Amino acid sequence: MKLIWTFQLALFAVAGSVNAQTILYEDFESYDVGTSIYGQNPTVWTTWSGDLLDGPCILVVGDIVLDTKSGYIPGATTTDCILLLGNRTSGDYTLEWEAYLGAGDEGYFNIQGEALPVGDSGVFNSSNIYYNNGGAAPGVFEDTTTGETGTYPEDAWFTTSIYFDVDALTYEISINGTLVNLTPVPFQADTTLGGINFFTISANNSMWLDNILFVEGVLGNDDFRANNFSIYPNPIIDVLNVRSANVVDVIAIYDVSGKLIIETAPDIISPSINVNTLTSGVYLVKITIGDDSKTVKVIK
Repeated sequence: MKLIWTFQLALFAVAGSVNAQTILYEDFESYDVGTSIYGQNPTVWTTWSGDLLDGPCILVVGDIVLDTKSGYIPGATTTDCILLLGNRTSGDYTLEWEAYLGAGDEGYFNIQGEALPVGDSGVFNSSNIYYNNGGAAPGVFEDTTTGETGTYPEDAWFTTSIYFDVDALTYEISINGTLVNLTPVPFQADTTLGGINFFTISANNSMWLDNILFVEGVLGNDDFRANNFSIYPNPIIDVLNVRSANVVDVIAIYDVSGKLIIETAPDIISPSINVNTLTSGVYLVKITIGDDSKTVKVIK
């Protein structure tokens, strides 16, 4: 799979109201192992100043992966890389990525305001955001903008999700579907969603990234729980299960290009669906119960 920018198909995130339309998908599969991604997709990735003197923009590796390749932010070499999100000034968006940190490893990012593809001095719409701040809090995620914390598993892939309401100028972060920010956090500097700055915060920094997904609208598990249904396991292997209090009318599975792969009408409570024909990758699963629909990202 390769970098995907925008698709015609809108997948419903909340029935009849909010669409989750894919804007960007990055799984690092289109790059060569051992290369830096800087310069290979300049409208998506840049460095802090737009200069290679800032260090590699994320290294492509094949050791710890969900498919065959992932992006790596090491501690031995300073990486100061910005994922460009298009300088959004209105609307709502969800950004998700899978992250992996070994025992005791650190990771870091911040949310940027207006960002330029050629690089520029940063505009911080968040303060520093850490996985294992200072190496003193293994397995703890911290947004120092508010001081709020969450937990993540070490030596395992997990999901970081950020919901942006650019009209309200706020963001909310979740780890594996659990909210870290209990109330929306105001942007700190300007009125633009520009990008995410991934930085080597220390020599102990060691973080892998994969399957970065940026959509317009809502995408995630939080509203599933509120609506009394959930999907498990995630990642899936051969069977996808839906736990629900009511009859599930439709299960539809799309690839990230918006192509419908599987659709079924189980018409029962808490159905299961065989997905052993799916290849490894990221999929969007839309569940419809009565008048409510929700789309969630799953990994196989």
